[in-house]
Amino acid sequence: MIVADTHGQLDDRIAELSNKCDFAIHAGDILAGQVIDDLQPLSGEVYAVRGNNDTADRVQVPYRDFFNALPDRYVLDLPGGTLCIEHGHRIWDTKNYHFRLREKYQQSNTRAIVYGHTHKLVCDTATRPWVLNPGAAGRVRTHGGPSCLILTTQKTKWDVVPMQFERR
Repeated sequence: MIVADTHGQLDDRIAELSNKCDFAIHAGDILAGQVIDDLQPLSGEVYAVRGNNDTADRVQVPYRDFFNALPDRYVLDLPGGTLCIEHGHRIWDTKNYHFRLREKYQQSNTRAIVYGHTHKLVCDTATRPWVLNPGAAGRVRTHGGPSCLILTTQKTKWDVVPMQFERR
């Protein structure tokens, strides 16, 4: 499961869905340690990167060390290729966002790039590497409702399924 931009609150339907996934990825702007606690994939593994709002002065004291240790980007080796994860707030050329991300991660084994920041659900799979944005999985600027992506990886085939829930 891939999520981003929870801004302190994870939608309970997405949290429930994460319980059925092998692992979870959070592409930044987490803002609350409880969000990571609520993501309970089968393996217990949650891979997260720092978003532009994940600063020590904005998070709860017990979680400050966790947030300070978050990387700006993460490279995850999966069956069939590599998944590169970042929040995406350092790419200012919004007209060419996907081009810039693809340019940044040109490695031949990069199968997909995950980013957040825009809060917009996107599955650009026309060209490799894919560029994926799970949208916002909380309550802030969800553009139609909280969303996430379910990524299935096999050595020869990857599938991505966007999930969007009605706004409450």
